[in-house]
Amino acid sequence: MTDADADADRAGSLRSGGSVPHAGPGPGPGAGTLVSDPSAPHTPAPPPAHADKSACNSPGASGSSGPSRQPPSRPAHRDTNVLRWLTAYFASIVGDSVYFLALGWAAAQFAGPAQVGMVLAVGAVPRALLMLLGGVVADRFDPRKVVIGSDALRAAVILALAALLWLSTPKIWLLVVVALLFGVVDALFMPAVGALPPRLTAPDEVVRLVGMRQLAIRIGKAAGPPLAGFALAHHGEAAFAMAGTLFAFSLLLLAGVRIAPLPPDPGAGEPGSPWQDLADGLRYIRRHRLVGPLVLATALSEIGFMAPLQVGVFLLAGERGFGASSIGWILGAFAVGAGLGAVGLSLMGRIRRAGMAQLCTLVVASAAIGAIGLLPTVAGAAAVAGFAGLVGGVCGGLSIALIQRNTAASYQGRVAGVLALSHVGLAPLVFPLFGLAAGAVGVTPMFLIGAGISASAAVVGLLSPDVRRAELTVRQRPKPGPRTPAPAPRPDTGPGPRRTG
Repeated sequence: MTDADADADRAGSLRSGGSVPHAGPGPGPGAGTLVSDPSAPHTPAPPPAHADKSACNSPGASGSSGPSRQPPSRPAHRDTNVLRWLTAYFASIVGDSVYFLALGWAAAQFAGPAQVGMVLAVGAVPRALLMLLGGVVADRFDPRKVVIGSDALRAAVILALAALLWLSTPKIWLLVVVALLFGVVDALFMPAVGALPPRLTAPDEVVRLVGMRQLAIRIGKAAGPPLAGFALAHHGEAAFAMAGTLFAFSLLLLAGVRIAPLPPDPGAGEPGSPWQDLADGLRYIRRHRLVGPLVLATALSEIGFMAPLQVGVFLLAGERGFGASSIGWILGAFAVGAGLGAVGLSLMGRIRRAGMAQLCTLVVASAAIGAIGLLPTVAGAAAVAGFAGLVGGVCGGLSIALIQRNTAASYQGRVAGVLALSHVGLAPLVFPLFGLAAGAVGVTPMFLIGAGISASAAVVGLLSPDVRRAELTVRQRPKPGPRTPAPAPRPDTGPGPRRTG
């Protein structure tokens, strides 16, 4: 970025209430420190990378009683602390996949289809209802502690269930209780784990870490079902034991993960009730000129993407006689494309004009989603689905990175809770409406409607100057300061001719 570009970006961000890096000389904030406009929501600046650790770890500077550290200057993929967290998160994702398959298998052994559906769905109720409060808990009690506590509870509950199923005949009420407990724990885990990336690495490495996390999710969800199937084929209870062991392994790794302390916030008052904290978080999102539009756009794009993929593909296969295998090809191609998009973000790490790049990829991915419903062949639909996954993976990663990069540290959990709710709570509610509408007007028009809803998210972003100008790179070359004049020569008091320099 040139000096002129940097000046324009800083001026635009100050006019719109955004946060900009300090690039000037003198005793200002260090590289990567945010400077907020007073008219914008209060955004505490993270401590500079070169700050004295003793100051950052003082009682008033840290929101964590556990291990803390300053964000490193090295790339995220070379940071052992980040890789330790990523491995723990991957183990947890695999454990989730194994658990859900094992739960469905256990319910099917002695219950009818309706009861199996009830067991699988009952965990979604507390997860959706408590997700926002889970974000409040993460912000109040340190997301690292909440993630560790969640993994500890999951390991204990699932290993206890495995032991009970091994020793006795399973009962439907036992599976319902476990599903409810798991849903409550997930409501705590998901916002907390979403709040960690900005406190694990430097600000300009967040996009790389987001890509690495997305890749871990894709691989973990792909690896979980085969592992669960292997365990279920040999002994059903072993699948629960495998899931519990994965959670315990994740817990051991998380115990050694260190995060950056919260920056001091002199203007922070006494904490209110959880409901007050929740309302404060929602007001923060609504008033923030960059985070607010991106959160709304993320919710719209989730609805526009998930309904055609999760419901429309099944209806499309039935309407056109593609066969059951076509569902696997189309959804598999989308997953592979999304994984490649995550790899791209992980390798690039930094993208110039990230806001405009996010909006452009969103428009392209939305058009590809609509095109799936127009193509007459399985091969064509799968190819376009793969392309939609690739572009959509880049778009989603940029959106999350921009949100986390510009959200104040003390609000990360609540913002992550809202994002998680849009994924696990809001978007699935649209599925029945999509199916009813597809039955009335046809499947292809519903793919186009989904694409239109997703594209409307790009309109939301385009209407925001802060989103259009948003950047993810924060390290800039400082401008040269005023030249210091050379000291005057000392007068020569000794004999002989005066020297002139």
